Amino acid sequence: MIRVKEAIIVEGKYDKIKLSSFVDGLILETHGFRIFKDREQMALIRRMADTRGLLILTDSDGAGFVIRNYLSGSVDPHKIKHAYIPSVFGKEKRKEKPSKEGKLGVEGISADVILEALRRAGAQIEGEETNKRDGKMDPIQKSDLYEWGLSGREESRLLREKLLHRLQLPEYLSSNALLRVLNTVSSREEIPALLEEIRGEKTK
Repeated sequence: MIRVKEAIIVEGKYDKIKLSSFVDGLILETHGFRIFKDREQMALIRRMADTRGLLILTDSDGAGFVIRNYLSGSVDPHKIKHAYIPSVFGKEKRKEKPSKEGKLGVEGISADVILEALRRAGAQIEGEETNKRDGKMDPIQKSDLYEWGLSGREESRLLREKLLHRLQLPEYLSSNALLRVLNTVSSREEIPALLEEIRGEKTK
């Protein structure tokens, strides 16, 4: 069991049950798309952002990103950290059928993978040193994404997908989100080397 300072935002009750089995902290639900009209829950989320910060952990499918983007536009972005689970195809045990996109949600992802996602996001975990990669080195810029072929090129989308797969991140990340995540989990020095590896795989 770990203790997390930030309020963790998940989509539904089964996600909350899953997290509560190994995370000691405040876990709030959006109740799916209901958050768009639930003023009281949104007010609580904003209040928690002001007092302890938010850590958003939604599913890796399209719906999860719609909710994540809505929260990102409704709360001061400086008070939000983003944790991303990888895109994993499968079906939760309690469900008869897989989700629309066939991907596992937070409830279906292993605790170890979720913990790694929280740590990558820079969660403040009691007794652990916070990920403070941001600001220590020259941050990755949008111009770097273009220079490395991750944006603005014919092959950029495919290369981006391969990089996200290698880093166990969902493929829905926009360029801005990709920039934010890369600056959290990697560095200006590491990404070119990783991309060289990925490009080398095509020639084998």
